[in-house]
Amino acid sequence: MSQDREFEIVREFEVDATPEQVWEAVTDGTGGYLWPMDPPEPRIGGAAAFGSTVTAWDPPHHLTIRSEDVGMPVQSVNQLEHVIEPRDGGRRAWVRYVHSGILTDDWDNQYDGANKHTDFYLHTLREYLTHFAPRPVAFATFDGPEASQAPDAFAAVGRALGLADGAAAGERVRVHGPEGRLVDAVLDFRNPYFIGLRTDEALIRFFGRNHWGAPVGISVHDFAPDADAKADELAWQGWLNGVFSRP
Repeated sequence: MSQDREFEIVREFEVDATPEQVWEAVTDGTGGYLWPMDPPEPRIGGAAAFGSTVTAWDPPHHLTIRSEDVGMPVQSVNQLEHVIEPRDGGRRAWVRYVHSGILTDDWDNQYDGANKHTDFYLHTLREYLTHFAPRPVAFATFDGPEASQAPDAFAAVGRALGLADGAAAGERVRVHGPEGRLVDAVLDFRNPYFIGLRTDEALIRFFGRNHWGAPVGISVHDFAPDADAKADELAWQGWLNGVFSRP
């Protein structure tokens, strides 16, 4: 029996960036906070990432991208809408973000994952806009081994970083990174599902996707002038594999 059900995830927030800077980030700067994507064609009906189509185009105020052939067995329709308005004479922006569509299987689990990821991705967008935009980025993303799907896997990541149980978002921390080096950072996000670290040159994001039956993941958004995405991947992939190879 079909389990097709619509979903809608809505968030509103303000950010210390102009509407034009927000527009640039969500159209051409996605590697800075999400993952790199080709920018949409600048017109209604234009092509966008992953076979989607632009259905609203009014820069820098309104962007909607929709796909009715998502290419995923658990989802048939996907739509992303950004409404952007100026605040404080255009020095800041208010954003309304709506992610909607149709999930075709495993609805509760898929919705819960998408809903919780939304908060983390939008927080990372604000971190990017506030601290790094429009610097170019080297981006790397990867998953942990099969053992990282265990129910307690994400707790092991926090312990491996050396984060105290009570360490909260906003604190300055020194974590254990690849090859035993210590990394000075701001713990910019933390809950049972995600950890965000912001260094002077990078956003390092840890995803507890084991909560939804997938491996733990890491994304590195590196804004250093000499950033090397492959080196970042090798270093942090080795670190992540090491977390789950310890006795």
